[in-house]
Amino acid sequence: MSGNLTTVQLAKHTREVFFGGNWTFANFQDMLSDVTLDEAVTQVHSFNTIATLVQHVTYYMSPIIDVLNGGPLTSKDELSFAYPVFENEEAWRDWLAQMFQQVEELALLIEQVPDDKLASSFSDEKYGNHFRNLLGFVEHAHYHLGQIALIKKLLRLEK
Repeated sequence: MSGNLTTVQLAKHTREVFFGGNWTFANFQDMLSDVTLDEAVTQVHSFNTIATLVQHVTYYMSPIIDVLNGGPLTSKDELSFAYPVFENEEAWRDWLAQMFQQVEELALLIEQVPDDKLASSFSDEKYGNHFRNLLGFVEHAHYHLGQIALIKKLLRLEK
């Protein structure tokens, strides 16, 4: 790892919200491990579906990866809720596996960011600095992970 303490910790927190080991004892891998495709796309009340929330959280990884690789920020918030159509359970599982691979790619890139770059603009000043965006990604993931946990419980109560 060539990053410094702060970026190493940001990468660690990114991994932990997706793979475990954080102090909340909640993570996407464990939470989604037994969620079926049917559960993932079933709407409870007026809430977003589990698949929609997973897409919404992970949508922002590609734009962050692009910026960390020196590219522009090209994300559009309105696109963040549109997940692909899953033909079967295997397609759902493959999509999750791809997401987890992308998390590791993001974490590796975060580790490479020098700490002194964290205060610099993230693509454009209006988006804040690198630190705000990288920490915000993790906070956003935790927020929606909590929603996923509640929706999963509600789905299973109704069975």
